[in-house]
Amino acid sequence: MNPEFVAQIYAFTALGVGIILGLAALGSAIGWGLICSRYIEGIARQPELRPQLLTQTLFTGGLMESFPFIVLGVSMWLIFANPLFSNAVVHLTGH
Repeated sequence: MNPEFVAQIYAFTALGVGIILGLAALGSAIGWGLICSRYIEGIARQPELRPQLLTQTLFTGGLMESFPFIVLGVSMWLIFANPLFSNAVVHLTGH
């Protein structure tokens, strides 16, 4: 197996993981911005519903915040288990 080929697989994997994590962080930031803006709008329209809106806002934010952690888990799997490298070894060596 060529060392440059192995380095290329790991470099492209690292680049892909970086892009994936960056997009997950961007999506999380946009999601929090939308959630908080709707919370403020809801309070402005009906101030008496503030406790219920806060509960819903935090619940929805918690669900939305789980997405980057799921993406982080998949990214760690790609970095440490790297199925792309295992697949390349199988196809190049025939074993």
